[in-house]
Amino acid sequence: MIDEMGFLSELVAKAKLSRREFLGRAAVLGVSAAFANNLLASAAMAEGPIKGGLLKAGVQGGSATDNLDPATMTNAVQFILSRQWGEQLVERSPDGELLPQLAEEWGASKDAKVWTFKIRKGVQFHNGKEMTPDDVRATMERHSDANSKSAALPLMQGIDKITLDGQNVVFALKDANADFPFIVNTYQLLIQPNGGKDDPNAGIGTGPYKLTTNEPGIRHGADKFASYWRDGRGFADQIEMVVINDGTARNSALQSGQVHMINRVDPKVVELLKRFPDITVRNTSSRGFYPFYAQCDTAPFDNNDLRLALKYAIDREEMVQKILMGYGSVGNDTPINNTYPLFTDMEQRTFDPDKAAFHYKKSGHSGSLLLHTSDVAFPGAVEAAQLYQQSAAKAGITIDVKREPGDGYWSDVWDKQPFAASYSGGRPTQDLIYSLLYQSKAPWNESHFSNDKFDQMLLQARGELDADKRKKLYADMGQIVRDEGGSIIPVFNDFIDATGPQVGGWVADGSQELMGGYALSKCWLQA
Repeated sequence: MIDEMGFLSELVAKAKLSRREFLGRAAVLGVSAAFANNLLASAAMAEGPIKGGLLKAGVQGGSATDNLDPATMTNAVQFILSRQWGEQLVERSPDGELLPQLAEEWGASKDAKVWTFKIRKGVQFHNGKEMTPDDVRATMERHSDANSKSAALPLMQGIDKITLDGQNVVFALKDANADFPFIVNTYQLLIQPNGGKDDPNAGIGTGPYKLTTNEPGIRHGADKFASYWRDGRGFADQIEMVVINDGTARNSALQSGQVHMINRVDPKVVELLKRFPDITVRNTSSRGFYPFYAQCDTAPFDNNDLRLALKYAIDREEMVQKILMGYGSVGNDTPINNTYPLFTDMEQRTFDPDKAAFHYKKSGHSGSLLLHTSDVAFPGAVEAAQLYQQSAAKAGITIDVKREPGDGYWSDVWDKQPFAASYSGGRPTQDLIYSLLYQSKAPWNESHFSNDKFDQMLLQARGELDADKRKKLYADMGQIVRDEGGSIIPVFNDFIDATGPQVGGWVADGSQELMGGYALSKCWLQA
């Protein structure tokens, strides 16, 4: 087999075979399609990027109500598109390390209360204007204004003052924050001309692609920005994102070559897609999770016994096997899994019809509960809701499932209905995920969870520089969310994307789907 591998490697390097021809010869030698695809990918990376062409992605998660304002982004299409036209001060690498982006370097005072970022010179916006420290300050001011609708506002409220010192932007914080560089990496904080104060919906940034087409819920297109400031991304001349919320249609678009990559492959069709020699399934473990939320301030879900009943009434192992098909792990009603720094394990909650029935009776509720779901909530969300309905029935709890249309789900149903399916891709730190989804006044607090003790501990942990003490605070916070919150989190999902035969440059990145959102910028079209 070693000699055969050498023969195949030489074919890749010298013979310039088509992908189909190469896979055919590999099959004759008894080499698996997965191994052969990996060999091809390695050869493509070694050969280097190829420039030119139109690179297309079929993406789930968009709607006709989408806009380009980074402050109000809520879905995958908006997020992935923003990665192409905009940039933050720092960038997170696939292994979780923070790297310089629009800031060349940064540092903190010893007490972590003052952070200084040196802003890169010679970077142009798509409107031809050079980015300056003033634009950075204006961006941060817009997102930190008390009247801002930005989802990043809870993270920015710890800033006391933002000043300029030559090419430096200096953040003076109200309290110490060892994770502050991760905050400025938050994807809402794209640097815009004058901070986006003039026209936040313009889609003008410093990224490798300049927007040319913006048809919300249909498609988005962009051309390579000729004055982009660095190498290493923006290889295709043009990129296009086609919104395809239906999973079957998305798979078909990839198989037929209408698009080169897709996100959110339903685990149920992974094995089917793997049978196609020209398609590569790209899955990686992640911090993403598939929750059902129950709003803690809305009857009957304002009763914690009812929320506990719903948590004991879901069969997590069944969800992993039947919805994720093994591409993930069980959840524990907290957004933190063992991939996070300072993680502390806690007793795993399991399916327990008796405990569910006990808490349900104690809640005093009677009658059915209406659960809203949609195909766009997460892959398999409708089937997951139906499984939940069946397992809850074993505890005497009646759940009615309402399947909502995909278009408008995130604007008209999510956070507006008190019991619904949702999705989260996770965040780099515990502070960020808790601040964005669980702090009492967080814009994305879909469960409407409010706990003064939790909020105080969140602030305390943010400023705690002793790792052991900080870890203990996070453990206690996780326990509160698990036992009192409104998030029913049965599973953590793998990110499962898929690419066609022409995609080169793919790198596994568990931070978000489609290579952390960067696939269209970092990949290229190969022969």
